Amino acid sequence: LLEKKLPPVDQRLEELRDLLAGKSAYKSSSGIEIAAGDLDALVGSPLLAVDLLPQLFGDDDTKVREAAIIVFVKRMYRSHKVHDVEIDEVAGLPVAKFKFQYDTPPLESPMRFGMLAVASVMSDFEAKMPQLLERYQELLSDVKSDGESEHGPINVLHLACTDEKATLAADDESAAYAEAISASVKSMGEACGLKYVNVIAHESKQLPRYYTYTAAKEYAEDPLYRGCRPTLAHLLELSRLQNYELTRIPTFNRDLHIYSGAVTDGSRQMPQLLLRRITHSKDVMDGGLERIMTKALDGLDLAVLDPRGNTCSSSRIYVNSIPEIAAVGGNAAATARELSNRIADFVSQNAARLLKLKVDEIEFKVRIKSVGEVVPVRLMASSLSGQWLKMDIFREYLNPVTGAATRFCTYGSEDASQPEVCFLDPYPIPGNVDRKRTAARRIGSTYIYDFLGIFEKSVVSSWVQYQTELKAAGADVPSMPAGPLFTATELVLDEATGQLTPVKRQPGENNVGMVAWKCSLKTPEYPAGREIVLIGNDCTYQSGSFGVSEDDVFAAASKYARETGLPRLYISCNAGARIGLVESLKSEIQAEFVDPADPTSGLKYLYLSREQYDSLPEGSVIAEPLVEENGEERMVLSDIVGDVHGIGVENLRGSGMIAGETSRAYEETFTLSYVTGRSVGIGAYLCRLGSRVVQMQRGPMILTGYGALNKLLGRALYTSQDQLGGPGIMMPNGVSHLLVQDDQEGVNSMLRWLSYVPDKVASSPPILSPIADPVDRDVEFTPKRGVPYNVRHMLAGTSEGDDTFLSGFFDKDSFVETLPEWGKTVVTGRGRLGGIPMGCVAVEVNSVECRTVADPGDAESREVVRQQAGQVWFPDSAYKTAQSIEDFNREGLPLIVFANWRGFSGGTRDMADSVLKYGAMVVDALVGYKQPVFVYIPPGGELRGGAWVVVDPTINSERMEMFADSDSRGGILEPAGICEVKFRAGDVIKQMHRLDDKLRELDADPVANAEAIKAREEVLMPVYQSIALEFADQHDRGGRMLAKGVVSAVLDWKNSRRALHSRLMRRLNEQELERKALEAAPLLSESAKLWCARFGLRRLHEQGDSSVEAGDWDGAAEAVQKKWDSVADEKAATILTGDVERISRELESLKRASALEQALAAVGALDDAGKAELIENLKGA
Repeated sequence: LLEKKLPPVDQRLEELRDLLAGKSAYKSSSGIEIAAGDLDALVGSPLLAVDLLPQLFGDDDTKVREAAIIVFVKRMYRSHKVHDVEIDEVAGLPVAKFKFQYDTPPLESPMRFGMLAVASVMSDFEAKMPQLLERYQELLSDVKSDGESEHGPINVLHLACTDEKATLAADDESAAYAEAISASVKSMGEACGLKYVNVIAHESKQLPRYYTYTAAKEYAEDPLYRGCRPTLAHLLELSRLQNYELTRIPTFNRDLHIYSGAVTDGSRQMPQLLLRRITHSKDVMDGGLERIMTKALDGLDLAVLDPRGNTCSSSRIYVNSIPEIAAVGGNAAATARELSNRIADFVSQNAARLLKLKVDEIEFKVRIKSVGEVVPVRLMASSLSGQWLKMDIFREYLNPVTGAATRFCTYGSEDASQPEVCFLDPYPIPGNVDRKRTAARRIGSTYIYDFLGIFEKSVVSSWVQYQTELKAAGADVPSMPAGPLFTATELVLDEATGQLTPVKRQPGENNVGMVAWKCSLKTPEYPAGREIVLIGNDCTYQSGSFGVSEDDVFAAASKYARETGLPRLYISCNAGARIGLVESLKSEIQAEFVDPADPTSGLKYLYLSREQYDSLPEGSVIAEPLVEENGEERMVLSDIVGDVHGIGVENLRGSGMIAGETSRAYEETFTLSYVTGRSVGIGAYLCRLGSRVVQMQRGPMILTGYGALNKLLGRALYTSQDQLGGPGIMMPNGVSHLLVQDDQEGVNSMLRWLSYVPDKVASSPPILSPIADPVDRDVEFTPKRGVPYNVRHMLAGTSEGDDTFLSGFFDKDSFVETLPEWGKTVVTGRGRLGGIPMGCVAVEVNSVECRTVADPGDAESREVVRQQAGQVWFPDSAYKTAQSIEDFNREGLPLIVFANWRGFSGGTRDMADSVLKYGAMVVDALVGYKQPVFVYIPPGGELRGGAWVVVDPTINSERMEMFADSDSRGGILEPAGICEVKFRAGDVIKQMHRLDDKLRELDADPVANAEAIKAREEVLMPVYQSIALEFADQHDRGGRMLAKGVVSAVLDWKNSRRALHSRLMRRLNEQELERKALEAAPLLSESAKLWCARFGLRRLHEQGDSSVEAGDWDGAAEAVQKKWDSVADEKAATILTGDVERISRELESLKRASALEQALAAVGALDDAGKAELIENLKGA
């Protein structure tokens, strides 16, 4: 039943009896109605508890008994064409006889005959079996279809026992008893054309038991079919599992079978989890597909809890949807593509769960009813060809006799030129790729070639999420780009040329433990496509260790990324530098001892005989000849070189090479590393050298394994790699930027990070358009002075108790924090402002804890927890700030710093921990920043002393600007501090005597009124101290900052998003035009910034802007720049991008003028002879 709460069995049985007897109708709480006595409606109803029907086979009411048998037969065979179900009696036993055909379009299946006999006890079947079979033959002669003899056994016999006392308690005992009955069929089974005999045994209020005895096994039980309803084995295609030794895992749903399948080739491969189910849902096109697939995953979730399921290395899902699906618009191929796309979307949205359950294949079988035909289609998402869960569509061609597919052929392609490919095999025994996939999972990672499929699913998911957000916001929703959203071309190193060569080959064919691809992604930021270079360790090839060949591939791919300016992504899962010995010598070396008669005397030397030495390749060992007294010539070994390259120090040299290459790559292009499984030695260094690291929860980064350290220390002090380089170490120390739970989340994080980054070095940041969060909105979350708050809410927004969302500065859901566990007094990350990606540095206003972990290797070590005050730079947070700014700069991102620091922590410990050095690094990072930088003192914030100094815009006046909020403060000291120096108690008392009327009266006779004056001063002191503080505070406000020219503008927080977006668009457009100007004229005589200002003013004048007079652009540089800076941001941004053709002509003119200027300068440097020769050459040209 579909009801969530089922009534008791007795009640359900009574309701079913009344329905069959025609006494009453039934209406469920979900609105499904069945009229009294409407057996056909009952057959097709999802409310029918089919396993209750056998309990009514022996009912006292003949009408109920016969109706139960008829409904049972029709229900069991509802996926077939059932004809003429009739009730008869044979040897005193009620019998249902029926004809049926397989529903196998487009061919007609032969007519088949079936019989269901009911007995109260199983011994009746033994006694009356000859009479049943004789009657079976008689009936068969009446219904036999043409050509039946050619088809072999195709008919069926069901035997149902209704006496609960006759059914034995143990399943195997019941099967043995039923088999004895079935044995009596053997002699006449072939004559009757029986394909199988099915025995149904049941106990009251218990599920029936099914035992099937097939002609293929000479009517012995087929254990594969035990527990299967009569037609289920055929629908589940269990025959395709013949390469596996199956163990059934119990399930609640009898239409869903799960098996643990061990391969039968004698290998020691881990078993696979095989889920098979049928569904009669009619809403596959209306959300049913996703529900069915979700339930299948729920089934796998339960199966892996079973001891027989949790050891499986891979999972496969097969679903057979029985009802026909109407083709959309009569186009079966288009409908198949739509279903395929929906399965692909399901895979993308549930990729993390599918990876966790190790799903490597999904089959969804449907029948699509088109004009004049029903097309059997099989939708497949398979990893067996290499790429993880790659989608394909196949049309089935069915055998009309067996109902099984004879072959699958590719179907539904929109490209008519694609050839049809057909196949049909039993599920293959796991091959090389499957073994590699299992090995990678054992390490805790994903097979490197499967990452390509994960990337594809993640790109699809990003589009789905983007479209969903736009739809929810009521914005225009762009369609997904045509063609594949993700493609990858493998790059293989040509040993002859040393160059990377694009190749097409199957996964697992690599002979090097390092692989690389050039990938193309169509993302929401780059719908036309962008390219990346993806490098990864194949952890299944010598554990992913780095040998010379691996180093060469890595270096070549990284160099290619640098030279092309493409982002370089690295998937790190390795065992460090490869170690090895000359294995061929192990069986050859001989040892001489100090005392030849006593090995315990110690080793004297290793040697080879002359014959052995001569047989080795020249130079493979270094040895000196030694002639012993017995005349044997020995070659005493001093060095073993070997003839295999890549077993020792040469690997270390290769590691050094790729370390240097990675450092250069960080400087010259975007680098991002993802750590999965484990990353050891040089693998860990490569991640750190690339700076940006995403770490998986089960992906430690270590230099040496904990076992080796324990041996070194002589005690088992460390118990896991996580103690050395797990997230608990690498997140707090700032090596890892982000922590993820699995590989799908890891890929999602990499792609999201990539979404903020330009497609190539020196390109403009990718502006997302359209956006769900309009830039022209207020910033609703407002920090209040003196009230603690979470600075992340200021950046990203937050929800209040009633789920009302208060928006923050950045676009909703766009801010991603990095390095959250390190330097906690500073918050860093990336977000979008009106679709424009920005790097962000903000300040934690609350106190945080800084933890230093205890080292198990040091008995005196203890965990140390230190409190760090908010709004203060400590050594770790200053370093974090500098490193983050360096990363943002190399990513080509504009930067916003929400400056809210009271200063640096200058205590003894922090000075010893280099807070001064790290603070200076912040200045160094800003000096070299190449994109716009906004420093904004937020509402309620303050910027004081040395903290102001290291972010002042004069550090990089070409790129930096500072803004102050109307409720912000800026100064050297806080008001209380400056009053201690510049408004002391004496100054406060003077103010009292100047302003207070009573004190002025008392001052008339200060000697006589001394005590009264003192008392009055004490009363007024708190009030006048607040006056002093207010006086000092007013020196720190935005008005003075603006008047002194230290800030560009004073902003209102509510409108800051609009103002800074306009400013940012202007600065980006200016910077882009400056870049183009420098490309056109590398030796431009004036700064590109000034040329841009002159061009902008001239364009405004051309368009009739009254604020610009003729010649304003030809003045002195300072005057021109000042005039241009006074132009409104929106107007300036538009004028620099509005007329593309006009700008192109101006750049061409600049290019010609620059070339002419350079040519004239070069000619001027020639002597007269040189000039004459040049003129002659020009005439000849």
